[in-house]
Amino acid sequence: MAKQPMLKFVQIDRDMPEKRAAEVRKEDFNEIYAEYASAKAQEQASRCSQCGVPYCQSHCPLHNNIPDWLNLTATGRLEEAYQTSQATNTFPEICGRICPQDRLCEGNCVIEQSGHGTVTIGTIEKYITDTAWDKGWVKPVAPAAERSESVGIIGGGPGGLAAADMLRRAGIQVTVYDRYDRAGGLLMYGIPGFKLEKDIVQRRNDLLADGGVEFVLNCDVDAAKFEEIRAKHDAVIIATGVYKSRDLSMPGSGLNGIEKAIDFLTASNRKSFGDVVEDFDNGRLNADGKKVVVIGGGDTAMDCVRTSIRQGATSVKCLYRRDRANMPGSQRETQNAEEEGVIFEWLSAPKGFTGDDNVSGVMVQKMRLGQPDASGRQAPEVIEGADYVEEADLVIKALGFEPEDLPTLFGQPDLPVTRWGTVKAAFQTGETEMEGVYAIGDIVRGASLVVWAIRDGRDCADAIIDRFNSKAAVAAE
Repeated sequence: MAKQPMLKFVQIDRDMPEKRAAEVRKEDFNEIYAEYASAKAQEQASRCSQCGVPYCQSHCPLHNNIPDWLNLTATGRLEEAYQTSQATNTFPEICGRICPQDRLCEGNCVIEQSGHGTVTIGTIEKYITDTAWDKGWVKPVAPAAERSESVGIIGGGPGGLAAADMLRRAGIQVTVYDRYDRAGGLLMYGIPGFKLEKDIVQRRNDLLADGGVEFVLNCDVDAAKFEEIRAKHDAVIIATGVYKSRDLSMPGSGLNGIEKAIDFLTASNRKSFGDVVEDFDNGRLNADGKKVVVIGGGDTAMDCVRTSIRQGATSVKCLYRRDRANMPGSQRETQNAEEEGVIFEWLSAPKGFTGDDNVSGVMVQKMRLGQPDASGRQAPEVIEGADYVEEADLVIKALGFEPEDLPTLFGQPDLPVTRWGTVKAAFQTGETEMEGVYAIGDIVRGASLVVWAIRDGRDCADAIIDRFNSKAAVAAE
């Protein structure tokens, strides 16, 4: 009788890939986890309970067939595991690296709930696709037949690239317009290399180009350009993301040395490419030798504190107005940051900044958690008389992002937006009230996860393909 390849979570403990020592990894921007060896990946995949109702799958925005590709990995059928993973996820090696699995698939693993430790879903997903690239199983899109319809995609982030991939598979002509000199959006310029090395993103861009996707880079879309794109294509997808940083309006907020997170992270990533970055080279967006204070508690704040450590900051502190249990960022990232030397000041909020021309400190007010607010979380309240000044040479604001004013930027006053400034689009299809114009990702949802942008891009592509097919069927009658 064949030996049972699965259900080994009782005999085998959860085991993550080895993490490089904090003292070593904080000296560079390389990824911090080692690769699984084949035997270890099979072993960890075999811990899956193959439960009848896989909560890991239902809590994944892409509804990835996780139990299936875990089973295939455990039984050594790795190419099939890759094909199964790729069927629902355009970029599994990226999601395996940056998805907050502790809040999604792994956080809802059945064996985790029973006390045996979750299956290491994210690292196995990463291992499967990295192996597929190494083995040459990942191929450019080769549609069975080319079609005459074309789609213009404004924004080369994960949502736009996912839509481009799906549309090309159907033979549709695709052009991606992006404001930067490299496609990828926040994957390329926002997320640091220690979470996502940039050659991982670039090889996907290259694969899409090899499959027939045209990239128009360094392209700022204004009113005239939007009309040009709309006239050229049969459909347009707006996938610009949200890049407008939330700001602070308080005493001293205009001092030099108070910077936006997106500017700080973009400068760091550009330096990793060897680009000339004047604001980094002159020290403005460089944490080297500085006392750094980061304001915020989300994943962007974690990226900033860990980047500051690697740039050589003398100290790095993170101010967050709630406690650890209520922070929005990944607990795993918080732990990594603490290991690397970041100090977290919980229940602390800024009330102003000190300094003459340059910032010298953050005026901090201590907080306590009071009654729940509209979101259900306990609202922070000021503790009177507990203020103090935190010394700082560089303050980074990581307070989240808001949408740009696209109706004005694109010269389209009829483009419908919500009261939050996001584009108003139909659920699942992404269709707006403007004929042939769709919108996906963060510009519709607000700042969200990469995996949701991928889901939106795939769903929107399916809707556009259905629309083109319906028009073709009517024309053929």
